[in-house]
Amino acid sequence: MDMLPLIGHHHVSAITADAKNNVDFYTNVLGMRLVKKTVNQDDPSMYHLFYADERGIPGTELTFFEIPLAGRTYRGTNSISRTGLRVPSYEALSYWSERFSRLGVSHEGIQTEGERSSLLFEDFEGQRLLLVADERTDNDGKPWVHSPVPEQYGIYGLGPMEITVSDRTITANVLTNIFGFRLDREVSNSTSLYVTGRGGAGAEIYLKEDTESHKERPGRGSVHHVAFRVRSEEELGKWENWLSANRVAHSGIVERYYFQSIYTRDRNGILFELATDGPGFEADEPYESLGQRLALPPYLEAKRGEIEAKLRPLFVKREE
Repeated sequence: MDMLPLIGHHHVSAITADAKNNVDFYTNVLGMRLVKKTVNQDDPSMYHLFYADERGIPGTELTFFEIPLAGRTYRGTNSISRTGLRVPSYEALSYWSERFSRLGVSHEGIQTEGERSSLLFEDFEGQRLLLVADERTDNDGKPWVHSPVPEQYGIYGLGPMEITVSDRTITANVLTNIFGFRLDREVSNSTSLYVTGRGGAGAEIYLKEDTESHKERPGRGSVHHVAFRVRSEEELGKWENWLSANRVAHSGIVERYYFQSIYTRDRNGILFELATDGPGFEADEPYESLGQRLALPPYLEAKRGEIEAKLRPLFVKREE
């Protein structure tokens, strides 16, 4: 492989049935910034919402497709089963535990493994999430200055991902032999930790094997895919050539305007994406007003009237 190592996680995309309450939870409860209010480019009848740090830099983005008729998720194997988010310290976890209790957010107690502490919780649709205390000083991301959460406790990026599969060898092979992740350690008899790039919480995947559960039936509160960071469009082109040369089925390069992507799915059904770091979300909106209007890439702008007519109005209300 002549490509540079993948940097870490780029974004995670999940499913909601309720964009209004989704915006309220991720901005007013979690204090993340809605940096882009746009549509699913493959189906412009639905919103695609991007929450992130103050600028929406790669590695901080948690995104949602709104599917109003999405049913409940029947949890099971062959799924991206939990999404991690980074906070600066153990003290931040204490803040969040108290905040979740006060706001009625389902959560568990603070857990510590080795030198790292974490807090498991769920959103209003059962989306499984994790806050992890990550005190590394070289991390990307900065909490939004106008967040209702104090900056010293704020969420500033993606953390470890958990993937649960029926056959661990299949996805382990994809992570290591295709994407270049490396095995860091065996966490338990059923769980392995893989890392890429410089490592750290924003570049980790916990791969868990579950041979007894049924396959997950996704709906609201499930994760659609995880994307990994590629430095440039040139580098993504190298990935496209390498995947083709090694007979790995993939989408080819897909233009997403804010980044370019390649998609591939493993035999466990896990959908992976490679996404470039640029151009970024300030390509069509200034920093000060990110996420306030419906943003459409140029190739959808001519259909704005038609697209807006099919969407329910969605406004961001800031809770002080």
